[in-house]
Amino acid sequence: MSEKTFIGLQNYVNLFNDAIFWTSLTNNTWVVLTSIFVQIPLGLIMALMLFAPIRGIRLMNSVYFFPFLMSTVAIGLLWVLMYDPINGVINQLINLLGFENIAWLSGANTAMIAVLLVVVWQFSPFYMILFKAAIVGVPEELYEAAEIDGANAFTKFIHITFPMLMPTIVSSSILAIVGSLKAFDIFYIMTGGGPNHSTEIMGTYMFKQAFVNFNMGYASAIAFLMFFIALIVTIIIQLLDYFRKKKGAIS
Repeated sequence: MSEKTFIGLQNYVNLFNDAIFWTSLTNNTWVVLTSIFVQIPLGLIMALMLFAPIRGIRLMNSVYFFPFLMSTVAIGLLWVLMYDPINGVINQLINLLGFENIAWLSGANTAMIAVLLVVVWQFSPFYMILFKAAIVGVPEELYEAAEIDGANAFTKFIHITFPMLMPTIVSSSILAIVGSLKAFDIFYIMTGGGPNHSTEIMGTYMFKQAFVNFNMGYASAIAFLMFFIALIVTIIIQLLDYFRKKKGAIS
C-alpha cells in the first residue's frame, strides 16, 4: 500500500458517480426483496407444513434444514456443477423436456436469477426454524376457543397464528435485510460478480476494490455505505413495528 493521503469526501463523490456501484446496489436490492418476499414466506410455509398431519414429518424436518447446515463454499461449487451448460443436472432435465441448454451463470439475463434461487434454497430453512419456534409458543387455548366458535384452519391462521407471528416476522425481516446487504460468499464463489457485473453486489465490489485493486479508501467508503443503508432500513422497520403496536394498543 502506498502512503496514505487525506482526500476528504472524494471517495464518496467518486462512488456516487460509479455506474458499477449503482449496479451492485441494484443487485443488492433484488437480494433484499427476494429475501423478504420469497425466503420469509417460504420459511413460514415450510414451518406450517411441519405441523401438518403428514407421515414422515420428522424426516422432512431434517431434510428442510439440511441446506442451511452445509458450507457455503460446498453449496456454491455444488450448484455451479448443477448449472453447468452442458453436463449439469438442470440442463439435462431441460433437455428431457425438449428445450435447449441455458447458460445459467454465463448469461447476463440469467446469472442473477440462478444465484438468487440458490440463496433462497440455502436460507429459507433458517426462517423455517424461527417460525416453527414461534408457532410452538402460540397458546393452544386460543385454537380451542376458535374451534368452539366454528373457525376453520384458514381463519385460525389469519386471526391467531399470523398476528402472534408478527414479532418473528419483524425480526426475520431485519435479519434478511442486513444479511442481504452484506452478502458476499455465494456470489463470489458462483460468479465472482460476472458476467459483465450482472451479479455484482456491494460485498464483491468492495472485496475487489480492497484486495484486487488495493484501493482501500474506496473499499472503506463502500463498506460504510453498506452499514449506513442497513442501519436506516432497520430503523424504518423498527419504527413501523412500533407504530403498529401503538395502534393496536389504542384500538
